[in-house]
Amino acid sequence: MMRLLLSTAAMLALTTTARAETANPTDVGELIVTATRLESRIGDAPGVRVITAEDIADRQATFAGDILETVPGLSLSRNGDFGGVTYVRMRGASADKTLLLIDGVVQNDPSSPNGGYDFSSLDLGDVDRIEVLSGPQGSLWGSDAIGGAIAFTTRELDGWRASAEAGSFGTVRGAAAFGVSDDRRAVGLSASAYSSDGVSKAANGTEEDGFSSWTVGASGRLSLGDKLRLDGRLRYNEAKADIDGYDAFFTFGDTADRSESRSWTGFARLTADDLLGLDQVFDVSLYDLTRDNISAFSSSYDARRTTLRWTAGRGAARDPFAFLVGIERDDTEASISTGATAGLGAGSAFGVLRFAPVDRVSVTASLRHDAPDAYDARTTVRLAGVIALDGGVTLSASFGQGFKTPTISQTVCDFCFPAGPSTGLTPETAEGWDLGVAWRSDDDRLFVRVTGYRLEVEDQISYGVGRYVNIDRTLTTGVEAEVEAELTGRFHVKAAYAFTDAVDVTTGAELIRAPENAGSVTLLWTGDRLKAALTVRAEGEQADSDPSTFSAARRDGFTAADLSGSWALTDGLDLTARIVNLTDQDYQQSLGYGEAGRGLFVGFRLRN
Repeated sequence: MMRLLLSTAAMLALTTTARAETANPTDVGELIVTATRLESRIGDAPGVRVITAEDIADRQATFAGDILETVPGLSLSRNGDFGGVTYVRMRGASADKTLLLIDGVVQNDPSSPNGGYDFSSLDLGDVDRIEVLSGPQGSLWGSDAIGGAIAFTTRELDGWRASAEAGSFGTVRGAAAFGVSDDRRAVGLSASAYSSDGVSKAANGTEEDGFSSWTVGASGRLSLGDKLRLDGRLRYNEAKADIDGYDAFFTFGDTADRSESRSWTGFARLTADDLLGLDQVFDVSLYDLTRDNISAFSSSYDARRTTLRWTAGRGAARDPFAFLVGIERDDTEASISTGATAGLGAGSAFGVLRFAPVDRVSVTASLRHDAPDAYDARTTVRLAGVIALDGGVTLSASFGQGFKTPTISQTVCDFCFPAGPSTGLTPETAEGWDLGVAWRSDDDRLFVRVTGYRLEVEDQISYGVGRYVNIDRTLTTGVEAEVEAELTGRFHVKAAYAFTDAVDVTTGAELIRAPENAGSVTLLWTGDRLKAALTVRAEGEQADSDPSTFSAARRDGFTAADLSGSWALTDGLDLTARIVNLTDQDYQQSLGYGEAGRGLFVGFRLRN
């Protein structure tokens, strides 16, 4: 099936020129990205991919994993459908090395032993765009971005919209948003809710494991003068999920276990244009999380993060010269298994510079110095260059460094025997590079990009004999390929493929949950009233861990398809329908955990 998927993508791409018709394609090269700290055109930012609000709507994606699973170089591990713990791995790196940002606020969980982020309840109802930065981003975002960073930006509305959906597995979802905005002020509110009876989290289980989640958000913006602006956002999420685990005989399967989480995040920002010749920004961001695991061995965790940041810069995305410098202070606090609370903090200084000496050449450099309170200071760099050649060909290259400080749990040695703080732990470090070549046709109907990369992580922290230790060295080499084609004025195709060779150099073993081969093809049809999208996704087999025996095992490969469509009854009302797992495949995203069979969902979307 994997070969069929890839050959289909190739044939669709090759037939593009012969079947092209008139259309108004989006100028992808002029998309502006912001997760690079310094606003840049996407063509000047190697390794960056943008998922727009239109992409999310076309796929009718509900949660973040629904749309991220088709990005080349990203792999999902999910402990069961409908609210199972979901992690995203980037370029083979373990899931704790993916940094997640919402409106620039770090979301990784300081109370988790490895500091990773659970994507299971990240609702897309208020999301305007997603930027994926692959490869080490330590010079931009500091600790935790060894594999890369994923930045979500929420929406500012001038008007209102609402949607609702219901269908298989007792699923109901609704979302609404309202906003008023002009050049001087804006205010907005949004809300979404989701509930489902679900399916068994354990693949060998029979009971339904339900999931519910709701999210509310508020935003505001006010001009205090011609050059002074104040803006801010708040976002709250609450989720409950039935989960499966281990019975009294430590057998994996149906249990009455469940998890609950409550989190809120937000920022307030003051922007001053042309103050002392620089555009300056001061912002404070906050994050708070409470999560409870209810079982025979219940536990509760709390986590908080506060970040203060000041930046100053000059130059817009299209200017030949632009720079930004900044300082920030980050403080985290979290509870551990004993109920005690501990904290970590760091001060940082950073700078980003972009220079285009001639029209077709762009060079970007970033440098960051992080001084953690409990560990030695680290300086990381990143260099990237883009050259546009004749005939629509673009060459790109980048080199980046990253690091990850031990988490609070690892620093105080939570779950260690004998008890006591860790000694001798050092931050994990990484270096990565990538080389890319892209080609865009003169009429913008065909875009092809191939990227090769290498990522090496040293001193990876593992749990040894009763304690956390620096032992592992991992290496990932891979290739990512993408095709976007406009076959006719109404028919588009997007295809992606990733080859990932991820190994633990210390032991020679494959890294778990990083499939060697993965790919997807999305066919998009846009008519006068009908829009439809068919997405076929395939993954080869992967190394995994059997939850029943805790031993190394392999998860079989799979191919799954989703179909979505909408019919415009009026300019402001669409009827929607989607079918997940179209061919009713019996597969597992993570070994031992259940995924839903075929499901049908229907609904509507309203907007003014």
